[in-house]
Amino acid sequence: MATTEKPTMLVGIDDSHHSLYALEWTLDHFFTIFPSNPPFKLVVLHAKALPSSVVGLAGPGAVDIVPMVDADLKKTAARVVEAAKQMCSSKSVHDVQFEVMEGDPRNVLCEAVEKYHASMLVLGSHGYGAIKRAVLGSVSDYCVHHAHCTVTIVKKPKIKH
Repeated sequence: MATTEKPTMLVGIDDSHHSLYALEWTLDHFFTIFPSNPPFKLVVLHAKALPSSVVGLAGPGAVDIVPMVDADLKKTAARVVEAAKQMCSSKSVHDVQFEVMEGDPRNVLCEAVEKYHASMLVLGSHGYGAIKRAVLGSVSDYCVHHAHCTVTIVKKPKIKH
């Protein structure tokens, strides 16, 4: 009797509270309600920027700065992954694969969808307006148009006063 492998759900995280909210939403809606048999394999991915993309073309002094920037990016990645691990653990979701891939988040996420044959990609929304999105670009917008799977964008509800 052949067993069918569960589809993979990929959650992209960064150092924003929006992405951790998206992870929490995903855990609550797909994993904690099926504690013994969740419907997906879960992969949590952080895209670590390349130090050269952060430093840019800063001239001859950039060579001295790159190692410091890289160390800072590694610390940030470790902190982000640790926060995600703690959240998964607090929700009793233990069968999770965590990965840090280096590069532009748009490309990294789309490549990871292919690598893991993901059925769904979940991302948090930073809630940028149209002008900020146009200037900064939107990782979620890029992934909606380029990832070869369903993309779910989770928006954190605004707090009403």
